[in-house]
Amino acid sequence: MIWFKGIEFAHPGFFWLLISIPLMVGWYIWKQKQLQGNLAMPTIRGFAMITKSMLPRFRHLGIILRSLAMIALIIALARPQSSLSWQDTTTEGIDIVIASDISGSMLAEDFKPNRLEAGKNIAIDFIQNRPNDRIGLVVFSGESFTQCPLTIDHSVLVNLYADIKNGMIEDGTAIGMGLATAVNRLKDSEAKSKVVILLTDGSNNSGSIPPVTAAEIAKQFGVRVYTVGIGTNGYAPYPVQTPMGVQYQRMKVDIDEGTLSKIATITGGKYFRATNNSALKDIYEQIDKLEKAKIDVTQYRKKTERFLPFAIIALALLSLEFLTKNTLLKGALT
Repeated sequence: MIWFKGIEFAHPGFFWLLISIPLMVGWYIWKQKQLQGNLAMPTIRGFAMITKSMLPRFRHLGIILRSLAMIALIIALARPQSSLSWQDTTTEGIDIVIASDISGSMLAEDFKPNRLEAGKNIAIDFIQNRPNDRIGLVVFSGESFTQCPLTIDHSVLVNLYADIKNGMIEDGTAIGMGLATAVNRLKDSEAKSKVVILLTDGSNNSGSIPPVTAAEIAKQFGVRVYTVGIGTNGYAPYPVQTPMGVQYQRMKVDIDEGTLSKIATITGGKYFRATNNSALKDIYEQIDKLEKAKIDVTQYRKKTERFLPFAIIALALLSLEFLTKNTLLKGALT
């Protein structure tokens, strides 16, 4: 029934009293039969002309009103309550900065459509699956800069991430500078966990900060670094613009896995190697599982008593029974 939608009962045991209703009705029927007498009357035509009163037809109204009153009273005793609940959520947040290589070699097409775009698309999925974390973005090539500071507004971050492209800054691979810039965004963070995801397809060949030095700085600030080497094994097709249009050259994949592994070891992180889109997606899923925030949920409930309408209905029905019994039905045949 719509009356009981969203209703809970504080004392549902009182519903056992509903068994008394059919017992009460049964007792009433038995008593009625005991009160009936037998009177032999001759068939006299004159009696047929007597106008009969309608009141005897309502002589059972009392037991109906009394039964309905008992039902309403039992519901009231069971204490119906409407409840309103809400939650407070406390997150032991994780601050994450993604440091992405955007050098020219990231245009190699051993990933589809290329390394840079594949890295962007999969990282965006990772961001969207972590709504409770502050995430930032650093890009690096021959130098580095912050594309987006730490933010909980992931729609802004995703738009800024989608805008990154090769050629935004001087070409090269400054891994140390990229990592140092990412650590700088995290050094003042008060989060329980501070993480950098460093993605590159080469070896450090520019910048003023060596990668291992940047890793030591990260360690001092409690920043854990997950390094990802992106690129197939052997050679990869690399597009080159020529007067004849775009031509593809075979480019040797040269990832400094030793340095990337050392960075991860120093900071307590982990090194991953991605050789295709699927492997890169799996890596982000592994990092997602490794860096899960602890969420404390406190539930509050507010209850409102709803027994009064049923008590009023019970009182009204009993009053109506008393009035009809002593006025309208007084003297009716039983």
